[in-house]
Amino acid sequence: MTLHQTLHQPDTPGCGCDAADGLTPVDDAIATWLSLIRAITVTERLSLTEATGRVLTQDVCAPVGLPLFDNAAMDGYALRRAELAGAGPWQLPVRGRSRAGDAPTPLPPGSAMRILTGAPVPEGADTVIAQEQVSRHGDRIEIEVAHRAGQNIRHAGEDIAPGSPLLSAGRLLGAREIAALAGCGVGHVQVARRLRVAVLCSGSELVAPGRPLAAGQVWDANQPMLAAALTQPWIDLFPVPACPDDPRTLRATVARAASDADVVLTTGGVSVGDEDHMGGVIRSLGGRAHVKKLAMKPGKPLTIGTVADALWLGLPGNPVAAFVTWHVVGQVLARRMAGLESIAPPRTLAALAAPLCHKPGRCEYRLATLLGHSARGVAQAACLAATGSHRVAQLPQADCLVMIPAEIDNLHAGALVEVLPL
Repeated sequence: MTLHQTLHQPDTPGCGCDAADGLTPVDDAIATWLSLIRAITVTERLSLTEATGRVLTQDVCAPVGLPLFDNAAMDGYALRRAELAGAGPWQLPVRGRSRAGDAPTPLPPGSAMRILTGAPVPEGADTVIAQEQVSRHGDRIEIEVAHRAGQNIRHAGEDIAPGSPLLSAGRLLGAREIAALAGCGVGHVQVARRLRVAVLCSGSELVAPGRPLAAGQVWDANQPMLAAALTQPWIDLFPVPACPDDPRTLRATVARAASDADVVLTTGGVSVGDEDHMGGVIRSLGGRAHVKKLAMKPGKPLTIGTVADALWLGLPGNPVAAFVTWHVVGQVLARRMAGLESIAPPRTLAALAAPLCHKPGRCEYRLATLLGHSARGVAQAACLAATGSHRVAQLPQADCLVMIPAEIDNLHAGALVEVLPL
């Protein structure tokens, strides 16, 4: 893949790198796991309040048109435009008042009616004149400038016609979607059950944060980090305590997780060290690794497979590598499995604030910050200086990832790159 192609496909997941040294390109790895996914078919019928943040499983058409009736767009006076004939100014008596919530009433001929924002337009009226453009004298108004017919009226069905598509299956129900449903009188919707994800971090050196450390131990950053990343209304999270590098203990723990979850997400134990047991544990349970070794930095040890009836994503143990591979690969797969219509993380383009060097062979995702826009309106991104996948303290400094294509060795300041917001 060339940089030029990348810039013309900013919303396409993956990096487009070619296979090298037995490594799997990111695009191919994602495609492999997408092929293994079985979408969730169990659904629930929930109220709008309960459904917020969940995934819609059925298309919804508008049961009614919006607005439901012609109503005033502002405070003023409703009248028949035809009665402003000849040369002005014109005077009309005021007959009645229409407020939001009132039933519509007829407008007597030759008169105007006081009307408030959102109130139904009286029968026979076809124009609303703003109160600032009218002079009122007792029970009469004077209009000096003629106005077009239909002014300041929200017409029935102009927002959406009855029976028109409102939301499609796979839509994540946020505030905007809930507003549209509620406005059309839809009180309940059908949503997918939550995606069940078990998170297991392996390593004999890991200790839960806040607990005392023995010599050689470290606090587990991955489990709380991934739990935070996975805290979504459409996900049921099953955190599992950190497990030592013991094959028997790992086997029992993974077996329990696979029996409860749709996705088993592990960190560590997937490289080639003496204590990297996760691959053997998965095989001993009848599972299989479909992808090993990713053509991506950080994240080369990432493994994709199946175990029991669950999908398995083995992330690297280094915190930055685990963080990056989850955002680039993991969330794409989770979103597809949950039934979301949009699975690719949003991407944009930015110009590099400084030149950078890169070793060709694997695409690289570097932690970076967005600096705002140049005078020409181009977003600017600055990569963090250090690139080690163990540098967890750098994560709060970054608000995006810059993707460097596999074949690139140098990029100059001002070069456009793909950016994945965090």
